Amino acid sequence: MPECTLRPSPISPTVDFSADGVQHGFLRLPYSRDDSAWGSVMIPVTVVKNGEGPTALLTGGNHGDEYEGPIALFDLARTLKAENVTGRVIIVPAMNYSAFLSGTRTSPIDKGNMNRSFPGAPDGTVTQKIADYFQRTLLPLADIVLDFHSGGKTLDFLPFCAAHILPDKVQEAKAFDLVRAFGAPWSMKMLEIDAVGMYDTAAEDMGKIFITTELGGGGTATAKSAAIAKTGVANVLKAAGLLKGTAAAAQTTWLDMPDGNCFSFAEDGGLIEFFFDLGDDVKSGDIVARIYPVGRTGAQPLEVKAKMSGILTARHFPGLVKSGDCVSVLATVIG
Repeated sequence: MPECTLRPSPISPTVDFSADGVQHGFLRLPYSRDDSAWGSVMIPVTVVKNGEGPTALLTGGNHGDEYEGPIALFDLARTLKAENVTGRVIIVPAMNYSAFLSGTRTSPIDKGNMNRSFPGAPDGTVTQKIADYFQRTLLPLADIVLDFHSGGKTLDFLPFCAAHILPDKVQEAKAFDLVRAFGAPWSMKMLEIDAVGMYDTAAEDMGKIFITTELGGGGTATAKSAAIAKTGVANVLKAAGLLKGTAAAAQTTWLDMPDGNCFSFAEDGGLIEFFFDLGDDVKSGDIVARIYPVGRTGAQPLEVKAKMSGILTARHFPGLVKSGDCVSVLATVIG
């Protein structure tokens, strides 16, 4: 059978990734629509390069309702100077730009979840085209990838930086070194409930040093969570030798998500009442939350019980929950 070849990406950058200096521009993706026949999605990008050295790819807005990453990266893009850099820093504050503008987790154009769309397709939906550009153009340029996340509108997290347990223990150790350098209050050995199609997986499969965060949630950023993001990205760049200076010393508590018992899900919808707050100790069998049916009074609530002991690391955010929603995440303290 003939070898399958992909079409070229329709995305064209207005910056030169190989040129020294500071460049602010766009990743321009043609998108013809009712209100703009020859229109485009213009994804902001900054490249800061100074000589030879490693490349860091810094991304936020993978999900459009998560704001610590965009805050930290829009700020970094305006302040980072080439003379303070050794190597190259590529900054994309809002990967799924249309989702970011609409304040939604997924794209309002095609309902695409960027973090479930890899490797993407150059002739697919808008979200798939963006994923394809990262897969085939930006990720190959990178040595280090930092992708910011938080809980968005539906979850709230303890603020942590994370990396994954990997088959390649050298790659894994380098990732956890950068997690430690990030200096969030909590650091996580992270378990994904569904890694298929993730940006994380795409980067790790290429051998990149990949770290991520969950820095809060509720569809907003606080002064504290934004400060953690700003300090953390600077610490990572310094620890990697890309930015002059020494990473700020910070204490972190290490957490582990050992297996699927970390997660609890709602089997019915209704009004949710939590019995623990983030950071609280929870014992196996404890009632983490009750879900009250709201169609009538007098009905017994559904109890959501912990399947393991640990601390409450994430929780459902809105006061109403739907069947299938993630109610809580527990993790164990390991140091």
